[in-house]
Amino acid sequence: MAIHHASPGELIDIRPRQGKIEGALSKALYKSKGLEVFRLFLVAGKVIPEHRVPGELTVQCLEGIVEFTAAGSSRIMRQGDLICLEGGEPHALKGVEDGSVLVTLLLDHR
Repeated sequence: MAIHHASPGELIDIRPRQGKIEGALSKALYKSKGLEVFRLFLVAGKVIPEHRVPGELTVQCLEGIVEFTAAGSSRIMRQGDLICLEGGEPHALKGVEDGSVLVTLLLDHR
């Protein structure tokens, strides 16, 4: 079964789940030739190890508390915080409290 990605112009619900993070599945919300948007759920203690992506990216905390590590330092992100990175920069995430982030990746990074 194919994963549903929103079509251009389609509304996507990214409202906080109000503590219902346990068991929530991270998923891609929108994908085109040049852009991918996905929601990543992190229960407290869950770690996304250091990794890199080729294109620029943004990470916006939608709810909870997330530790974001990049450029040799860690930052605590809370609801409403947004961080931007250049492509290729190593970064990692950790759930401090149950939460979720909205990640936007630039795919066509010529």
